[in-house]
Amino acid sequence: MINKVDEFNSYRAMMNDKIMAENNKVLKRIFNLDTNAFAEGALDKKTKELLGLVASLVLRCDDCVKYHLESSHEQGVERAQIMETLSIGTLIGGTIVIPHLRRAFEYWEALEETEEK
Repeated sequence: MINKVDEFNSYRAMMNDKIMAENNKVLKRIFNLDTNAFAEGALDKKTKELLGLVASLVLRCDDCVKYHLESSHEQGVERAQIMETLSIGTLIGGTIVIPHLRRAFEYWEALEETEEK
């Protein structure tokens, strides 16, 4: 049985490959800009991922939230840090963000489960 994390990553990789195969300069530059924006700089990667998570939650982009949760997990962010970050995003975004908060929490649990295996 495929889990939520594997399903998301498989779909994302497949679609990114298809999009990049179109050889569109604008899209390639946007993807590159995104990659470089989250690279180590004046802010460390962990901080940038948490900032991305807050922005994604406020903008109600579930795919973006999953991406930043996973990247945060890879950077060693702890559950308590994720909960504080999600609480700030929910505070700023308001109650309309709560359904996205639920899905974010569920995805974080899935990430923790993959760590346990």
